Amino acid sequence: MKKFQNKYRIPSARLQNWDYGENGAYFITICTKNMACYFGDVETRLIASLHDNDDDAKCEMQLNELGKIAHRNWENIPNQFPYIELGNFVIMPNHMHGILIINKMKLPSDAAETRLIAANSDDDDNTETRLIAPAQTQSENKKGGFAGDKNPMLNENISRIIRWYKGRCSFEMRKIHADFEWLSRFHDHIIRDSKAFERIQTYIENNPSKWKEDKFHN
Repeated sequence: MKKFQNKYRIPSARLQNWDYGENGAYFITICTKNMACYFGDVETRLIASLHDNDDDAKCEMQLNELGKIAHRNWENIPNQFPYIELGNFVIMPNHMHGILIINKMKLPSDAAETRLIAANSDDDDNTETRLIAPAQTQSENKKGGFAGDKNPMLNENISRIIRWYKGRCSFEMRKIHADFEWLSRFHDHIIRDSKAFERIQTYIENNPSKWKEDKFHN
């Protein structure tokens, strides 16, 4: 097991030698710590069928207050990071799935500094603010502290987006549930073609109806 800053760490489970700032689509899964069901419940309701006299059952995720926070902050990602577009996403009782699409062609070339400031101007999460704020006051040669320009909080990539999302959610959720925690890691999968994109879009859409068979169900 490798050491970083004299502390043991687990090697990254993410794809090696891939630039996570490249344009492309990413399937993201984020789980709560210990798979605790913080976000609500999947409920089954009957809907009238148009074709016969039977009723059809439909499973839907009923979000509680924490689930609504998770949903709202995911929806807000493109406002914080203008180079991001959202695919399908769903908040489940103890995890969330979503597609993030990086499209930096949308942005003017001189917008980097503006984006960095805008992404943090209304963020009340002290953890992320502490990591970013010092880099704005250091000389260019010391940008990013000990990690230099490899500091993940200074790069426009998936890690920075998920750090913002998890931090923002945690800040708001702990006002309601002081014990709330995310699992420290998240899972990402690069979507390589349109067929895979459509398959994952459908998987996300149907996730509530498959909840009882879901590997995250407990």
